[in-house]
Amino acid sequence: MDNSNSRSCSSRLVLCGKSEAENEIARWLKSNNALKLPEATQFSILLHSEIVVDTQQCNNNNNEEEEEGDDWFNVQSYMNSLSTNQFGRFLVWSPRLTSTHDVVSTNFLELPVGAVCVADVQYKGRGRSNNVWESPKGCALFSFTVQMEDGRVVPLLQYVVSLAVTEAIKDICDKNGLPYIDVRIKWPNDLYLNGLKVGGVLCTSTYKSKKFNISAGIGLNVDNEKPTTCLNAVLKELCGDAHQIRREEIISAFFNKFENFYNLFINQGELVLPYCKVISINKVPS
Repeated sequence: MDNSNSRSCSSRLVLCGKSEAENEIARWLKSNNALKLPEATQFSILLHSEIVVDTQQCNNNNNEEEEEGDDWFNVQSYMNSLSTNQFGRFLVWSPRLTSTHDVVSTNFLELPVGAVCVADVQYKGRGRSNNVWESPKGCALFSFTVQMEDGRVVPLLQYVVSLAVTEAIKDICDKNGLPYIDVRIKWPNDLYLNGLKVGGVLCTSTYKSKKFNISAGIGLNVDNEKPTTCLNAVLKELCGDAHQIRREEIISAFFNKFENFYNLFINQGELVLPYCKVISINKVPS
């Protein structure tokens, strides 16, 4: 591992669970060096309980390229806002990562189903048709795992994910008394705001032991106005600086909403899709 402070702060994977049972999984993964790490980069694996002192050391680093500690994903705030039974409860977080999607798909069998990987910055983000790009600071960048048995409905999961994103944003606005930010779905998996793309959804799957192992990835412009616009820029236009949405709010609200939609989807299948279409399809011009 590079001995510089900058490298040690960025090249880390932090593991955290919402419950003691999930934290025990984190301890096992670390002690057994069980995770497959991205490319040839050397990452340090840390438990969330171990990072307080290390974070202070990183904050003392004056390297301009280093991620500021205040801008890092707030793991505790995220966990406190999460109210799910399965999804998002086991977290892998890194300040800088190649791709959250690659981490969860490569480690699908090592991680509990529903685990999520979050990055502050990713430099090999994945999209449809194998597109790769660098995601700027300020995006909500996360991927999580889902396991399904009925292959007929697997392709429909991306619609449920997209719907959960838009409804999570609505819930945050309602909770904080904010004007509704009207993020819309451009079928099948792009997210638009005021006619500009602000995010997207990617779902990939493999089949093993009669189950579909699905990795679902989401990218959403929360606090980065470039290259298009972002949630906080639009919110500022509507109500000033009274409230800025944080990534932790978005991701926890997403999982709270997604788990409800997913359970409905599994129980009723395609009956859920007309609801998805009513609120989203054809709202954004092609």
